[in-house]
Amino acid sequence: MPPITDRIPDADTDLHAFVEETGRAERVAAELDGIARRWPDPQHRPPLYGVPVGVKDVFRVDGLPTRAGSAVPAEVLAGPEATAVTRLRTAGAVVAGKTATTEFAYFAPGPTRNPHHPEHTPGGSSSGSAAAVAAGLVPLALGTQTVGSVVRPAAYCGCIGVKPTYGRVPCDGVVANAPTFDTVGFFAADLPLARAAAEALADGWTPARADERPVLGVPVGPYLDQADAREPFAAQVSALRAAGFEVREVPLFDDIERVNRRHTVVNLVELARSHDAWFDHHAEVYRSQTASAIREGRAVDAATYGAALAEVQEFRRTLPAHTADAGVDVWICPAATGPAPHGLDTTGNPVMAVPWTQAGVPALSLPAGTAAAGPGAPALPVGLQCVGLPGADEQLLAWADGIAAALAPATGRP
Repeated sequence: MPPITDRIPDADTDLHAFVEETGRAERVAAELDGIARRWPDPQHRPPLYGVPVGVKDVFRVDGLPTRAGSAVPAEVLAGPEATAVTRLRTAGAVVAGKTATTEFAYFAPGPTRNPHHPEHTPGGSSSGSAAAVAAGLVPLALGTQTVGSVVRPAAYCGCIGVKPTYGRVPCDGVVANAPTFDTVGFFAADLPLARAAAEALADGWTPARADERPVLGVPVGPYLDQADAREPFAAQVSALRAAGFEVREVPLFDDIERVNRRHTVVNLVELARSHDAWFDHHAEVYRSQTASAIREGRAVDAATYGAALAEVQEFRRTLPAHTADAGVDVWICPAATGPAPHGLDTTGNPVMAVPWTQAGVPALSLPAGTAAAGPGAPALPVGLQCVGLPGADEQLLAWADGIAAALAPATGRP
């Protein structure tokens, strides 16, 4: 068993990033033995050989129960292994265990704490995955994003979070939240590993080169005004300009309230539909926040849902054109409204991710220094969100090296 996996029982006692598992050591040892026998020649081993991976507990994994952070019986949620998990295993990765999630990847928090300050949220819904990577328990972990469930916890915990283009990684075998938005993403300890994971997970991956620096766009206006902590972002923009990047300020998302509202409508309706087969039989074990959302989604009339869905599809068609008209290659903005809030009864505000998730474009959060929420508050990680064109995940991850290097003085990393 890799030493990093050996650490989980002790290091996770207070962090609660992983779902408890009896016999973890024996299972992981058997998986390692299996890959050693499958690939005995080091020269022919796959790129993720032996890499321990945390898997958010909404992914079905052969040999492990799926509970989705809920009290619903595991047999109710059982099914074939998620393609994303199988693809990582095919690339040589080893499942270190299931990671904690908010209930059904919605907003009712799980047990995970922020690895930097345990009184603060790690974000959600992929809370355990982000915390596990940030704390060094595993170098790679799977998550999902329906609103901001990869980029926000990555920012709060201080690790790399990648949300691919919508549909680029199959969602089969994942407990659904809102299929119009659900996207398989992941967290990584460094960018080379992020690219290796993306190549293993995504359909039709073709590595790209960063021959030229991208033009960066700042979406100024009501969207950016949603961020509470603007000083860290201003410092990030200054660092990028000092490193030679062209940064353009472009008015965008003047109708952000409408964007946010329709996202909520579609999410609520589809969450309710995703639970049609379970909620009526197990409503008594659902947490109140999730149950209320399902009931609210059931009450939305078909015309309201249809209109919101039509606006989403139009938004997906028009955003790439707006990006091209602005001459922007990569949008940059805060990955969250500020550092992780104090307390564990909320996972934080996901609004900085809403338009990008809704548009289905690739996004990633890069560690970008620290900030304090106010006088006397601890310094906690903040992230820079980088957003590319749909399907251009390869180019976005290729450009990420130069962007991260420019941010290095702010992060304290070499």
